[in-house]
Amino acid sequence: MPTPKKAIFNWSSGKDSALALYKTLENPDFKIEYLLTSVNQEFRRISMHGVRVELLEAQAESIGLPLKIMQIPEMPTMEVYENVLTETLTELKKEGITHSFFGDIFLEDLRKYREDQLEKISIESVFPLWKIPTRDLIEEFISLGFKTIVVCVNERYLDKSFVGRIIDQDFINDLPENVDVCGENGEFHTFTFDGPIFSEPINFEIGEIVYRKYEQPKTQNSSDTACDTNATNAFDFGFWYCDLI
Repeated sequence: MPTPKKAIFNWSSGKDSALALYKTLENPDFKIEYLLTSVNQEFRRISMHGVRVELLEAQAESIGLPLKIMQIPEMPTMEVYENVLTETLTELKKEGITHSFFGDIFLEDLRKYREDQLEKISIESVFPLWKIPTRDLIEEFISLGFKTIVVCVNERYLDKSFVGRIIDQDFINDLPENVDVCGENGEFHTFTFDGPIFSEPINFEIGEIVYRKYEQPKTQNSSDTACDTNATNAFDFGFWYCDLI
């Protein structure tokens, strides 16, 4: 049997990452060496999701994989973001990493951005969920026993009432028609706290709900994945965040 290829998994803490990791861990051709997550170094929270580093660390411990944190400034330029990314991946390449996994589903320009950045370092991108219908994915996610809570919603698509909710059939039924059920267009972000990849559920309490507004972005893409290009961009619309403690 051939030796599995060494890989990293770009972990956002959310549902698409969780399902993509579940599928990746079942693939004998690869061995995940690290979970890689971009974190706002000023607030010590996961980029875009706003989840505390302590909960991220609890996830990694329950999953049983080492965590590699990529420290990102509060409002970095694309150049700063890409420099941090390149430096991090170059060090991982020295450890024999040949592949990098993502939870993206259908955003073509985001996939191309990832592929272009990794190609510079001769690391291959892998997308386990690519082009699978999002309704099929969310149904599989729930049927596997995963549990996830909405920690951030984009006010362009959803109101405050959706943040802090557990994703279940009622949540799906309540979504407006223009909102993707997996939030692949950046409509919402999640924190996954239980499921088949965890040795035990992640304990947390729901804290306050806060509103934050940002400036105009350089790009419009967003997804529920780590190393998201949107982690480096600001927005001209607001977000509702549910703090988890």
